[in-house]
Amino acid sequence: MIEAKQDLLKALAAAIEEVSPASPLKASFESPKLAAHGDLACTSAMQLAKPLKKNPREVAQALIAALERQPAVQKHVDSFEIAGPGFINLRLRPSARQAVVREVLTGGACFGRQADNGRPVLVEFVSANPTGPLHVGHGRQAALGDAICNLFETQGWAVQREFYYNDAGVQIATLAASTQARLRGFKPGDAQWPESAYNGDYIADIAADFLAGKTVTADDRAYTASGDVEDLDGIRQFAVAYLRHEQDLDLQAFGVRFNHYFLESSLYATGQVEATVARLVAAGKTYEQDGALWLRSTDYGDDKDRVMRKSSQGGEAQYTYFVPDVAYHINKFQRGYSKAINIQGGDHHGTIARVRAGLQAAGVGIGPGYPDYVLHKMVTVMKGGEEVKISKRAGSYVTLRDLIDWTSRDAVRFFLISRKADTEFTFDVDLALKQNDENPVFYVQYAHARICSVIQQYLEKSSDKDGAAAAIVSADLSLLTAPTETALMLKLADYPAMLSNAAETLAPHDLTFYLRDVAGAFHSYYAAERFLAEDAALTQARLALLMATRQVIRNALAVLGVSAPEKM
Repeated sequence: MIEAKQDLLKALAAAIEEVSPASPLKASFESPKLAAHGDLACTSAMQLAKPLKKNPREVAQALIAALERQPAVQKHVDSFEIAGPGFINLRLRPSARQAVVREVLTGGACFGRQADNGRPVLVEFVSANPTGPLHVGHGRQAALGDAICNLFETQGWAVQREFYYNDAGVQIATLAASTQARLRGFKPGDAQWPESAYNGDYIADIAADFLAGKTVTADDRAYTASGDVEDLDGIRQFAVAYLRHEQDLDLQAFGVRFNHYFLESSLYATGQVEATVARLVAAGKTYEQDGALWLRSTDYGDDKDRVMRKSSQGGEAQYTYFVPDVAYHINKFQRGYSKAINIQGGDHHGTIARVRAGLQAAGVGIGPGYPDYVLHKMVTVMKGGEEVKISKRAGSYVTLRDLIDWTSRDAVRFFLISRKADTEFTFDVDLALKQNDENPVFYVQYAHARICSVIQQYLEKSSDKDGAAAAIVSADLSLLTAPTETALMLKLADYPAMLSNAAETLAPHDLTFYLRDVAGAFHSYYAAERFLAEDAALTQARLALLMATRQVIRNALAVLGVSAPEKM
């Protein structure tokens, strides 16, 4: 059916050209909302009616006449219907629908994937400062980022996963001061405890290991503690390495990996921040006012100009936080990443306009809209019917590891991707533990396991398992005519286009909705038909459809980073 849809798209493009020469309208089909309306729907007639100054139904009739002359239409389409103001509904021949089973089985794990396009994309996500354990917001970002990376890989992109963190600044100084206070025997609540200090138990753990002279190793660094309570710089470096190691463990437990860790301090050490400021000044995009340096960001659509360097007032002048962000993204662009995606918390919304303004003003060839952003809202955690607000380990928030320990990696990944990133999300721990169709990840995984069980039952009855499996793959698919079979095959055929659209729109939640639809179509099929029938040919055809369904579920779950269990 994938081949049929591609052939029909070309036929529709030719029909549009015939009815409206030189029209910029792109040929496309939609899935009808109701199965009774057909297999494919087309809105082209309504879009062409206005420029042609004709009635949409009249244009629809002209398009159908043009389509009927196309060989692909004669091969794959059974009938046309004009509905409503000008919708064109197509009903495919059974052979066109059934072909998707063979296409899936032939493609296997590669079904839905596109060939390498030779283009690189850099995806930056999590980017948590090493000042504490990863919280559930970082978890949502990790799930989104990893799924978006996997989506782009299915579309042929060369994906680089990058973690950026601030290894200097006020927060790191607070981390060092908090650890030093613990080393001196103070704890939260004591008069000597710093007001701004981090209060979680993890600070005491860092202090104990520092005093013991331990060595900690993270993905990007290793450090051995001096054990000297007065060695504040050593405390800082040890604490950063300790928490980077802890974050690595969290990410490993979540099944997320990174190709590269980028340090904010490197932008200063290599002079990239100063070089960026110099570019902006030389381009005439800055001005001095009230002792501060300003960027003319309103020239690029920002609502007001932005301070780049605050007035020093006798001290050392400090750049505002968006300046190194501009330098960092110039660095990304100069590394060859003309496509870059940032997954960040919703609190970064205000930085988008100023960072993009700085990038355009720098004059290095970066146009508007770079980089792409996916901003996510935070997560509320419910357990036992009540909101969970704190973790003893973290001191003030629920950690990602808490969530994994309470449920499972699969549940956390699926749930955190299951809504649009910019919507509020409540993670219900009790729901994630349910083993029924209320729990979406169980519902999908159970469909996969159920299919595995049916296929296993069939193979175990055969003395020649290899021969039985081969018979399934070469089954007569023309026997798949039941309504539930048609509905399931149409849903499988949607997979490649759904993947492509989800990548283009940075919408990994589309996969969770799709998976629930496929699982629903399968469970309806399971309830309506017997798979291990007396008719051997019908049994083999139905098992071929089950094998194709299993493959698509497995492929889609893999994009989400969720397992496909064979038994539950």
